[in-house]
Amino acid sequence: MTERAQREDVEILERGNIYFFYRPAVGEEAPKGLVDVQRFHFVLSPEGRELFRMITVGKKRLPESDDAEQRFWGFVEKVGQSSEEMVEELQRGQMRDGFGTRRSARPAGEGVYALARHGNHTHLLYALELPAEPDEVQRELHIEKQGSYLLSVKNPQAGSPPSVGLDEERKAEFPEELQESFGSRRFIALGTPEFLDYEGAELLLMGSDEGPAEDLDIDLKPECESEETANLFQELDIDRERHPVEPLLTGKWA
Repeated sequence: MTERAQREDVEILERGNIYFFYRPAVGEEAPKGLVDVQRFHFVLSPEGRELFRMITVGKKRLPESDDAEQRFWGFVEKVGQSSEEMVEELQRGQMRDGFGTRRSARPAGEGVYALARHGNHTHLLYALELPAEPDEVQRELHIEKQGSYLLSVKNPQAGSPPSVGLDEERKAEFPEELQESFGSRRFIALGTPEFLDYEGAELLLMGSDEGPAEDLDIDLKPECESEETANLFQELDIDRERHPVEPLLTGKWA
C-alpha cells in the first residue's frame, strides 16, 4: 500500500535502506580515484519485503542530482531474496585474479531512500547516514548528503543503437501487465517499484531540478549511524576483512 506525503500531489511508492558500493578495476588493490573503479552499484532494500536489488550505473557514478541534463544508463544486475545472495554477488571477484588483486566491492555509503511519484514522473530520493560527512570517495562517485533523481525504465522490446544497453539475452522479461504499460514508448516513468524486481531491467537516472526530499515535503527519517549501528553490517552482514569499510566510515579510498 502506497503512502501519501504531506503534499497531496506526491505519493510515496516505497521506502527502505540504500547502500552504495564500488568495485576496483582489475589490477587495482587500492583505488585512488574514479579511473581505478570498474563498477559502481547501489543496493535497495525495501521496507516490509525480504528483497535486495543491486543496480549498476554505467558511468561508474551517480548523475549530478541538480543537473537535469545528465542522464545515466543503469540496470538491475541482481535481485536476491536474502542478504546471503546479495553478499555473494558483492564478493564476486574476491578470489585473487591474475594481478594478485582482491576485488570485492567496497561500501561507499549507507542511507535511507524513497521512491515517490510526483505528477507524471517518479523520484528516487535518498539521505546519506554514513559517512557522517562525505569526503573524497563520495565526491568522485557523486554521492551527496541528499540526492534526488528522476527514474525511468526502458521498454525491453524497444530497440537500442549498436553497442548500447544490455544484450538481448540479458534484458528483463516483464509480465504482461507491466509490459503493457509501455505501449509503443521506449521509456516510461517508473510508475511501480515492481519493475525493479526483474534482473535486466534497464533504467535511466536523471538529475532533478526539483531538489531533495524536503522540497517534496517528504521526511526520509535519516538517523545518526555509527560503525556499531550501521545497517550495512546488521542487515547485509558485510565482512570487514573482505570489504574494506574505510570509504563507508571516513570517505577515504581503500
